[in-house]
Amino acid sequence: MAVIIDGKSVAEQVRSEIRERTLLLKEGRGIQPGLAVVLVGDDPASRIYVRGKKAACEQAGFLSRELIFPAELKESDLLGVISELNNDDRIHGILVQLPLPKHLDSDRIVESIEPRKDVDGFHPWNVGKLFSGTAYHMSCTPLGIIELLDRYHIGIEGKEAVIVGRSAIVGKPLAMMLLSRHATVTVCHTRTRELAEVTRRADILVAAAGQPEMIRGSMVKEGAVVIDVGINRSPEGKLLGDVAFREVEPLASHITPVPGGVGPMTIAMLMVNTFNAANRL
Repeated sequence: MAVIIDGKSVAEQVRSEIRERTLLLKEGRGIQPGLAVVLVGDDPASRIYVRGKKAACEQAGFLSRELIFPAELKESDLLGVISELNNDDRIHGILVQLPLPKHLDSDRIVESIEPRKDVDGFHPWNVGKLFSGTAYHMSCTPLGIIELLDRYHIGIEGKEAVIVGRSAIVGKPLAMMLLSRHATVTVCHTRTRELAEVTRRADILVAAAGQPEMIRGSMVKEGAVVIDVGINRSPEGKLLGDVAFREVEPLASHITPVPGGVGPMTIAMLMVNTFNAANRL
């Protein structure tokens, strides 16, 4: 039976460590890490995420600012808000909650954030630094996956890693992170031919395609480490990952559950990025 990778527990450990380091930073240098979260509109899921980030900031001892605007906010006004935050010395991290309303250009908004305050790791400057091997801020979800592997003492060097999903938020940055740790990396997607043949080669298999239970037991090599990034809802409202857990768990050496696996790590690594931004001053 596989070892269940407990992302909730690891995230709590990471957040506790950040809380201790924040206290030392305040006492030693008088710096309190500050995170500003900007929300435009009333998307229910986004509001839940924002509340979670606020709670994490309070737990870590960070300065937390929430800026919530109606969906009709003009792009010029949003750019003005970000400009003010860029110039606010108390704010070390800026996060604009995505998705934005359709009339706002998400790329332009993200690119307006000062790169050293882009704690989501989405700015082209940060993406470029990751690809050049000189990463500054890295995207939080893939960074959380690397943290889980490390905390469970799962070796990366020399392993064959297969990522199913090529998003700019997870699949592509994770490929770069794994390459930097000397894995051999294959990135697949829903149009990959003979997908099962590729996934069965994986020592580390990451499912991040947004397709409920697309990874079946027949697609997994015995002893593989299986990381499930997917969060999907069945017609009955049940939360499902991209991995058919009951089929895959007996084959894997380690596996993340949904929920409670990768999900909690995203906010934990956001706290890490924000702390690092403040500590680099």
